[in-house]
Amino acid sequence: MGLKRSYNGVPVSELKQFLEEKYLQYNNLSFIPSDPISIPHRFSTLQDREISGFLAATIAWGRRDLIIRSSNILLEAMDNSPYEYIMSSVDGDLKRLSCFVHRTFNSNDCISFIKGLKYIYKNYNSMEDPVIEGMKNGGSLKEGISRLRETFFSVEHEPRTEKHFSDINRGSAGKRINMFLRWMVRKDDRGVDFGIWKRIDPSALFIPLDLHSGNTARKLGLLARKMNDWKAVEELTAILREFDPADPVKYDFALFGLGVNERF
Repeated sequence: MGLKRSYNGVPVSELKQFLEEKYLQYNNLSFIPSDPISIPHRFSTLQDREISGFLAATIAWGRRDLIIRSSNILLEAMDNSPYEYIMSSVDGDLKRLSCFVHRTFNSNDCISFIKGLKYIYKNYNSMEDPVIEGMKNGGSLKEGISRLRETFFSVEHEPRTEKHFSDINRGSAGKRINMFLRWMVRKDDRGVDFGIWKRIDPSALFIPLDLHSGNTARKLGLLARKMNDWKAVEELTAILREFDPADPVKYDFALFGLGVNERF
């Protein structure tokens, strides 16, 4: 796919410069306190960052302050030591999560997620490992996400819980898992994303597409598809890879900031 000369009449060079400026504006330490990424920033070890980040990303819809509040409540129930809690927990320990709820993510979902994470860490050192397994089979991060989801739901769980880890093979945009992967994979020394997963190249990431970033991308002429689904993710990511092949998802900061902070 060749880079177009313009988008909505704006020369591509000007649009890229605009997105670069917005990326730099929002991708800095001041972004962290009001965003769910502040949750894994509380921790220093790989597993604690993975677990806290994955759980925060899982419930990341709605107002960001409420997402952060719910994430902190959940982590407090885990004694603010998520990896230790998960690996040592038995069914009796999980009762303390019986009152947790965030919108449609209820206590049964929460307990199933804890059991899914425990299964992963009993079989792997990091959540990155099953992703790498999937990428070896299919070569794409899409297959890696599918393998992580398949592994995660190897434990017994209620079917309703599966909606909280979107199935991109059925067309879901997978916004929350793609956001989690951005946190883990990207590293640009600006202090926001962690870059603690070293075996996945940032060029392989997909844009975390939601209502705000999708609407902004359409207004800029970067996205033609009207639905926020996996096809739209692939369409927008392909264009962003033309802007920066090595780090296309950095523009998530620009699209999100324009949509949420500037009502673009």
